Amino acid sequence: MDLYIYYRVAEAQAAALLPQVQVMQAALGTRHGVQCALKRRPDAKEGLQTWMEVYGGCAPAFEAELAQAVLAAGLAAHIDGARHTEVFVDIAPCA
Repeated sequence: MDLYIYYRVAEAQAAALLPQVQVMQAALGTRHGVQCALKRRPDAKEGLQTWMEVYGGCAPAFEAELAQAVLAAGLAAHIDGARHTEVFVDIAPCA
């Protein structure tokens, strides 16, 4: 399965948040063998950027590990509102 987590970040918080997310993703990628990416929308709205963390090839238990990593990294201090998680799975090919 793949996880897509999006949230808003005040432009004033972006520089502080970026290295925290990068360090967290590097550790998660190494520890769990998942493919990590960090993206954002090109434009801000009302001083807020929308960021997206992507985790590819996750086991179902990874969501709990991610939640713990987010707490440990203190990301909530730099995020405006909640983190929203979407889960996607591969479609089995037709026989």
